[in-house]
Amino acid sequence: MSTATVTQIAPGEGRCVLVITAHADDATLFLGGTIARWADADWRVVVVRVTDDRWDSVGVDEVTTIAVNTTQFNTAMTILGVTEIVELGYPTDTLGDASELQLRERFVRLIRNHKPYALVTFDPFGMFHEDNQDHIKTAAAVDEAFWTAQFDKHHPEHLADGLEVHGAFERWYFARRIVEVTDVVDIAQTLSRKIAAAACHDLMLRNFVNQLRLQARTGGWRIPMLDSAQDGDLHDLVAMLLTRSSQSIGKHYGIIAAEEFRVVRFGGLEPFLENFGERVNPKQ
Repeated sequence: MSTATVTQIAPGEGRCVLVITAHADDATLFLGGTIARWADADWRVVVVRVTDDRWDSVGVDEVTTIAVNTTQFNTAMTILGVTEIVELGYPTDTLGDASELQLRERFVRLIRNHKPYALVTFDPFGMFHEDNQDHIKTAAAVDEAFWTAQFDKHHPEHLADGLEVHGAFERWYFARRIVEVTDVVDIAQTLSRKIAAAACHDLMLRNFVNQLRLQARTGGWRIPMLDSAQDGDLHDLVAMLLTRSSQSIGKHYGIIAAEEFRVVRFGGLEPFLENFGERVNPKQ
């Protein structure tokens, strides 16, 4: 049994959660249930998409792919209750060659602009199980932006533009597999919205199904369910996969459905905070 705790989502009172992801479907698939919980609790959820997903389709031209993936992304975020979307527009699957310093500067500016209570992104320590360079590069740049956003010597041009240094109180990390789970969120009440939002990413998911079919074929397998889904309705397949995944996680913690995270609060110095700090108004 894990020692992670089931985390209660506190009232947001308009405070910001800044979620930085590489692709349109990342926010939904990794933590859509938790995003919906934050939105329902009056958190101002801002989701950043770093790339334009221009190649994430099968049998569709690049211009159409960009447009359709963007539209489906916007629809999915509306279902989850996201307050604002930020598009950085990097070509997808190229961040491995992008300047991490330039990427970090974009994230520092976003942190200073939105002043998040919580900063959310891929877990850089979950990268052993990650094969997507866009995820890896985003994780590293956001992780460093967390603390450089607090330094007045880093990008003083931001300060000249009227922004201020800012320190997020919490960092929430997600991954394909988290090495050290600290927090679990009960998403039983928002799982249906996660599924509905995920089904919006129809173009990207059809490409994923096609990839699975190609791999299966090479291994000498055929999966009729995927063959049917490729040109049909993906909703039932998406619902099954997300339900099984969230229920499997929830089972470990005695709840129906859940999402897992590694959360760092107050830079990992919570005992210091609890011993010497005193509560003040948490509103930004």
